[in-house]
Parts: sequence; structure tokens; C-alpha cells
Amino acid sequence: MRSLLEFKSIKYILITLILLPLATVVEAQDFQSDTPEHVIQGLQETFIQAMKKGDELGYRGRLELMTPTINRSHDIDTIIRSILGANWSKLSEEQQQKITEIFRKLSISTYAERFNRYDGERFEIVEQRSLRRDQILVRSKLIQKDGNTINFDYVLHQSKEGWRIVNILVDGVSDLALKRAEYNAILKRDGFQALIAMLEQKISQMEQN
Repeated sequence: MRSLLEFKSIKYILITLILLPLATVVEAQDFQSDTPEHVIQGLQETFIQAMKKGDELGYRGRLELMTPTINRSHDIDTIIRSILGANWSKLSEEQQQKITEIFRKLSISTYAERFNRYDGERFEIVEQRSLRRDQILVRSKLIQKDGNTINFDYVLHQSKEGWRIVNILVDGVSDLALKRAEYNAILKRDGFQALIAMLEQKISQMEQN
């Protein structure tokens, strides 16, 4: 009896070890096959969830909730390279890695700080259309309880991991353009460490709020 049980136990472990990687691959493939619109829907569903549980989760909880979704929906590496433009190649590899990770943290912190309370809002996808350079624009709006709307338009490109956000326009204002002007001005005037200090200060302020 014991040997039979041991055999069944070993068999179960082997089957689990075989199927687990397959499940992970299937999950990754499913996400990679998402359309741009599905990527945005998943992102905005997370926003609404964070807002509805805003007080319950607190800032740290919202940060934890949003982190995997932001990492799966945003191409942070491409975004920060686009922001810095020609200045990116002037940085050492260590500096590039450092600012990428700090920018990633800032991006997630910003979402966690802003989408903190629910008051009947809902997102609605307006349209999806093609842009130049094989990019896709997904236009959406946040409809508030009083009927007022805020436009959220997302530019996505096809990365190795699937469709990823590379720019966001809020009521027509490009987040990429704003950051490009701000970051490069600091980099030119005060240097790399000053830019890092500014980003870290923004993160700290959000944590305190």
C-alpha cells in the first residue's frame, strides 16, 4: 500500500511539474494575443477596481493592485527612451537602468495616487484606429457621475510581449510631450542626478499623500 501511494504521489508531482510551465506559457500567449482595445479595457478595469476599493486598500494596496497591470500594459522602456530622446544614448548603461526603474515606479505611483476614490465613474471605449509606424490609437473617455467626461487616448505599439502603451493623451495633451520638455530641461541644466532626485521626490510626495 505504501509503495502504491508513493508511486501515485510521485506521479502527481511529475504531472504538476509538466503542466505548470504549460499553463504559464498559455497565459502568456493569451495576453500576447490581446488586441489593443482589450489591453486598454483591462487597464481601465483595474483603475475602477482601485477606485472602488480606494479607502480600503490605501495607497500601498492600490500600488500593489496596479503594478502587474501597468507592467503588462505599458512599454516603460520605450516610453523613457522616447522621453529622453538623444540624451538617452549619452547615459551609461547603469544610468539607463536606474532611470528606467525609477520612472517605472513613478508611473505606477502616479496611477495609485490619482485613481483613489470612486464616485460613479465609468470608462467607455470610443474607437480604435491605425496610426503611422504600425501604431494603434485607442480613444476612450471617463464618464463622471454628473455627465462630464475626460478623454483618455492611448497610443500602442506591438512589442515582443504584445500590444503596449507608449503614449497617453488626456484631453488632447500628450503626457510624452510634457515629460520630454520637463525631463530634458532638467537634464540639460542640472544633470542626471538632479533628474533622478526630482523623480524620487515626486514618488515620495505621492507616498505621503
